[in-house]
Amino acid sequence: MTESNPVAGATGLHFLLRRLHSLSGILPIGVFLIAHLTTNSSVLWGGIALHGDGGLGPNASMLERGIAYFQKEVTWINEQVPHLLLIEITLWVSIGFHSILGVYYARTGKSNTARYAYQDNWRYSLQRISGYIGVLFIFYHVATLRWGWTWLVPGGADWGYSAASSTLALALRGAEDGWTPLGIVVSLGYFVGITLLVFHFANGLWTAAITWGLTISAKAQRRWGVVCAMLGVGLMGMAWSALIAFTFFVDIQTAENVEAALGGSNHGAHVEPATPTGSASQFE
Repeated sequence: MTESNPVAGATGLHFLLRRLHSLSGILPIGVFLIAHLTTNSSVLWGGIALHGDGGLGPNASMLERGIAYFQKEVTWINEQVPHLLLIEITLWVSIGFHSILGVYYARTGKSNTARYAYQDNWRYSLQRISGYIGVLFIFYHVATLRWGWTWLVPGGADWGYSAASSTLALALRGAEDGWTPLGIVVSLGYFVGITLLVFHFANGLWTAAITWGLTISAKAQRRWGVVCAMLGVGLMGMAWSALIAFTFFVDIQTAENVEAALGGSNHGAHVEPATPTGSASQFE
């Protein structure tokens, strides 16, 4: 990558926009990404953090407890987080600002991957590619699981926060009783999308420190690069574990039973409710 030093070469409005562009990728977008992946991955580790039996009875499996913890978190976000609409608007404004400037910088910047096939050049190109694909993935993710565009979901699964696990698993698989070809396409799309978004954020943190003049020397950049790589590995682990859990481990019927036990609904999955784990009196 042969871009000039952004601290030394940029002045005035360009310098300000560069800093705001990098800042918007961290706050609020990056912070939300970390919180979102933490919540989604809780379907696997949430059983450990769940207080008591979560209303599921003493015989509930660890995965059932994880589903219950995830459901409680999603319900809290949708029903108790203050000014949720304002938060979403702020996120969309930030994503729009970051994306528009990102496209401009990507189209006006130059990469040397053809002449100098070093790591930084490839990383620079992948940063641009991950940004393009990442924005499309975010739009699909929100449109289908937040705005209810069921015509873009295999099987027409209608995600609802009161049945977060069952409807998400259905949306990723395409059918209640197994996989469909389109479900496989959607799951693979999610894998590519979340992988590129995590890379874009972790690598963006590294370049943001240069933009803000925090890592001027090569030694400082290498050290900060290690920190960013470690954060990226951690976030990637959460992203992949959540996707694997909802596509392979979460049984839709079991998830609906847990959701019903917590007072949720079978919104969108269209599966007949069954008796939850434990005795019926535990849920009355």
